[in-house]
Amino acid sequence: MFLDKAKIYVKGGDGGDGIVAFRRELYVPMGGPAGGDGGDGGDVIFRVDEGLRTLIDFRYQKHFKATRGEKGRNKSQNGANADDMIVRVPPGTVVIDDDTQAIIADLVRHGQEVIVAKGGRGGRGNIRFATSNNPAPEIAENGEEGEERWIVLELKVMADVGLVGFPSVGKSTLLSVVSAAQPKIGAYHFTTITPNLGVVDVGDGRSFVMADLPGLIEGAHEGVGLGHEFLRHVERTRLILHVVDMAGTEGRDPYEDWLLINEELRLYNEKLADRPQIVIANKMDLPDAEPYLEMFKQRLAEDGREVEIMPISAVTKKGVQEVLYRAADVLATIPETPLVEEIADLSERKIYKLSEDEDREFTIRRENNTFIVESPGIEKMIKRMNLNSYEAVLRLARVLRKLGIDNALRKKGAEDGHLVRIGDYEFEFVEHE
Repeated sequence: MFLDKAKIYVKGGDGGDGIVAFRRELYVPMGGPAGGDGGDGGDVIFRVDEGLRTLIDFRYQKHFKATRGEKGRNKSQNGANADDMIVRVPPGTVVIDDDTQAIIADLVRHGQEVIVAKGGRGGRGNIRFATSNNPAPEIAENGEEGEERWIVLELKVMADVGLVGFPSVGKSTLLSVVSAAQPKIGAYHFTTITPNLGVVDVGDGRSFVMADLPGLIEGAHEGVGLGHEFLRHVERTRLILHVVDMAGTEGRDPYEDWLLINEELRLYNEKLADRPQIVIANKMDLPDAEPYLEMFKQRLAEDGREVEIMPISAVTKKGVQEVLYRAADVLATIPETPLVEEIADLSERKIYKLSEDEDREFTIRRENNTFIVESPGIEKMIKRMNLNSYEAVLRLARVLRKLGIDNALRKKGAEDGHLVRIGDYEFEFVEHE
């Protein structure tokens, strides 16, 4: 089954917790701190596998979570880092952040990778907090939570040549004639509802991949009919073969059909208007085809348009081989790598990394006798603190005082006994004499 769009959840592994430990050795009665750091959580990485052609696997598995790092150990040993989670995707996959709709990566080459969810850092053990004033601290950090997000995957087929045109103009028949592909063919609209790919052997040692793409109708650029489900695949093709029913078998005007399809392509993506294109005048075996072809050429000349036209009959195969030779010649002049979006380097992204000033920004609001401090940076910091020891609580109090939260709470009217909530944690406000 072909599936070209999926929405999935990814989460990097949490970092392992640092620990509080002390040396306990013979003849070392007052051993110093020996708690190791936790290991880093695993990243979720997308890797291109050229053997895949669909996103069907993501219909059955929608959640991908990397493993967390190991906890720190005693004797100053650090926990092991977790392995990364590798998720295989087909070439042509566009990775989009569901919240921001920003393109994270456009993956086209075999083996290409991108980190979509970074694992959390491991927490520090108490050996990292030793100072001359406090040589035996009972403080350790929890591991940092891994990044998490919902992601939309869109597959744009990787084909050299794309067959476009109205429904039932003969695209599927042409593909079946020139390749080993076996597309569904019928005498009704929208026989093709998903892209069909076929490898075309030109016969002189050259070959290319051809895609029979679902038929377009007016308004497709706005999503009418198959709309965007079709148009996203056209963006990948290097050469467009625009198949036209030159016999007008359904009472349509071939020239008007050609204009309308080109306008839909342009409205969807301006770049498609400049994509190399050959008009394939199909069904030339039918009686009305020759007059329509002459009218087509005449209107082209009147409008001052220039386009290459190649008459064929996909049923009798007349002119088909000449089209293959011509397509191969044109492809030889076009760069093999299609223009794609620049891949985002997540290590440089600012979405999940706060600057020092942003870390210190906070707002306070009051609900009855509870004061709620809101700050992503401070909430993240508190989550990393292991508050099971008195020393850790004192350290938190010093940090909050240094950030100016104590004074801000007083200005808001906080007094002894009032509750202060920061994230999932609640504290009692105490005035120091």
